[in-house]
Amino acid sequence: MTEAERHRLMLNVLKDRPFASVRDLLAVVEASPATIRRDINKLHAAGTVRKVFGGIATTELGSGQEPLAARPFEENQMLQVAEKKAIAEAAAALVRDGDSLIIHGGSTCYLFALLLAQRNLRIFTNSMPMAAALWQKGSCHLTLGGGDLYREPGILHASGAPPPEFYASKFFLGAQSITHAGMFESHPLIVRETEMLLTRADEVIILADSRKFGFRARYPVMPFSRIDTLITDDRITEANHKMLTDAGVRVIIAKARPEPERG
Repeated sequence: MTEAERHRLMLNVLKDRPFASVRDLLAVVEASPATIRRDINKLHAAGTVRKVFGGIATTELGSGQEPLAARPFEENQMLQVAEKKAIAEAAAALVRDGDSLIIHGGSTCYLFALLLAQRNLRIFTNSMPMAAALWQKGSCHLTLGGGDLYREPGILHASGAPPPEFYASKFFLGAQSITHAGMFESHPLIVRETEMLLTRADEVIILADSRKFGFRARYPVMPFSRIDTLITDDRITEANHKMLTDAGVRVIIAKARPEPERG
């Protein structure tokens, strides 16, 4: 089988799904795992696919799925507040003093980081709102990602920069969308930063309120095989809960407390 034939078959696998693992590709391409990985590198370099943990992903969803634009951070802070607080508290319970953590941006991760501000922890983030809050209110050891500030997603990003010299036991991040195919985001810079930071963490923990299961976002970030734990609220449907557990994801359900009435 020629290289061109292998590439054609590999691209055909992505016509019906946003992700394909090396094992998926081995099932349709007559080649060794080493050859498959070399082909992945070539397709990634050509911009035909994106190289992700354990396989490949489409560069974006097809035209049959209309993406929903991500809301600004300030607007997101006002949505599902009780659920996000419960998720943040459940996430904080997984952290031990002395841990080294990577925390990505997003409104739920922001609330989570505030709970850790005074603890004995090392935290790496590229989220500008989170960094500012931890600087003002925290005593934890804080490391920031370098680069230019991109105000729309609220992150610091340096094009072409290597992964940071920071290693974490846990990587906490939010999600714009969770579907049967995995985790998706609406901004390509968030995808690039996430892919880079995945190489620096042992365990991946997603903080996603149940509303995220109804969204559709454009860019695939990672399949369920890369997600260790997902924390959500008790409004998640049985079907979505089963989808996660069937994929081997540990699911933690956080029960939201009702907000007190204002007199």
